[in-house]
Amino acid sequence: MFTIRTEQSFDSAHFLAGYDGKCSNLHGHRWRIVAEVCAKEVQESKQLRGMVADFGNLKQDLKELTDAFDHTLIYETGSLRDKTLLALREEGFQMVEVPFRPTAENFARYFYEQMCCRGYCMKQAKVYETPNNCAVYSAGEDIDVEL
Repeated sequence: MFTIRTEQSFDSAHFLAGYDGKCSNLHGHRWRIVAEVCAKEVQESKQLRGMVADFGNLKQDLKELTDAFDHTLIYETGSLRDKTLLALREEGFQMVEVPFRPTAENFARYFYEQMCCRGYCMKQAKVYETPNNCAVYSAGEDIDVEL
């Protein structure tokens, strides 16, 4: 199995609605996204002979996805009042609404799925919200774990 990877990062603010702890308050991160693409064999012909994928394309595709979040307030659908959203928009703040709680775990799945939609055979996506803490998503076999 061959694996290649690329990384991008972005800075943004978020909060976790309904969370009982410090992360319920607005705060920021330098998010680091690592995308790993895999193949059983390298390509055999044409432009990509000997490669899993073109690093330039891989890097650009991940950059396009991460740039959409850079220097924004990321918030979950339904987590802010209409008045709050209106006030923030009137102030000119850049905001991105997502249909999930903006956790590292959910972002790992989001970036994994988005890269798959761009045609990559993803091995995994890692999302670091701090230099020491990350979440990893891969479409491995489902396991039944009770928490």
